[in-house]
Amino acid sequence: MNKSYMTNQTAKHHPPRVLFRVLCLLFITTGAVMAAEVVVDTGIPKETLFSLIRKGGVVMIPLGISSIIAVALAVERFISLRQEKVLPSGFLEGLGQAWDADPSGQAALDFCNRSGAAAGHVFKAGIASRHHGSEAVSRAIEDAGAREAGRMKRSVRGLSVIAGVAPLLGLMGTVFGLISAFQTTASRGGAAKPADLATGIYEALVTTAAGLVIAVPVMLVYQYLSHRVDGLIDHIDEIGTEFIVQHARGDGYQAEEG
Repeated sequence: MNKSYMTNQTAKHHPPRVLFRVLCLLFITTGAVMAAEVVVDTGIPKETLFSLIRKGGVVMIPLGISSIIAVALAVERFISLRQEKVLPSGFLEGLGQAWDADPSGQAALDFCNRSGAAAGHVFKAGIASRHHGSEAVSRAIEDAGAREAGRMKRSVRGLSVIAGVAPLLGLMGTVFGLISAFQTTASRGGAAKPADLATGIYEALVTTAAGLVIAVPVMLVYQYLSHRVDGLIDHIDEIGTEFIVQHARGDGYQAEEG
C-alpha cells in the first residue's frame, strides 16, 4: 500500500476542521462573556464574575467540579484519540514485515497483539479470517471496527453525561432560588418591594446560565470526538481490508469471487 493512498484516505476521513474552529471560537466567546463584567444601566453597582458565582449558591460547586472534570476528560481524549495513538505511523510497515517473515500469519497476529493500538485489534480480526475470502475479511474487520468504535465512544461518554446533567443542576439551583425569593416575599405578607423580588429572581437564574455555559461547549466537544472516532475507524477498515487481501494474494491466496 503506497503512502499516497494512506494520505488520501486520512484526509478523506479527518473530522471537518470547520467544526473544530467553530468549537474553539465558542470557547473563546464563552470565556470572554463570562469574564466580562455585567453593567447595569440603572445605576446599580455592576456585577463581576466572582460576585455572580457567589450569588449562585451551593449549586455552583458541583457545576464548577463538572466543568473541571469535563476539561480534563476532553484534553485526555483529544490526546488519546490522535491518529498516531489509534493507527501508529509505523504500524503498517511493521505488520508487513511480520507477514513476510511468517506467511502463516502467526507473526502478524503476534505483532497486532503487541501493538496495543485499536488498529491492532481490527487487523487481527481480518488476519484470522484471511483463508475464508475477501468478503469474510471485510466482514471481520467491520465487526472488529464496530467493537473498537463502541469502546472508544464509551470513553467519551462522560462528556455527554456532563452536558446533560449541567443544565439540570442549573435548573435545580434556579428552582431553589425562586422558592427562597417567593418565600421571603410571603413571609413579609406580600409587602416586599418589586426590586427585592427581581433581585432574588435574577440571582436564581445565575445557576441556569452557568449550567448552559458548561453544557453547550461540552456537548460540542463530545460530538467532535465521536465524529473523530468514526473517521479513524472507517480509515482503519478501508486500509485494513485492502492490506490483508493484497498480502494474502501475494502468498498465493485467491480471494473468493462474488
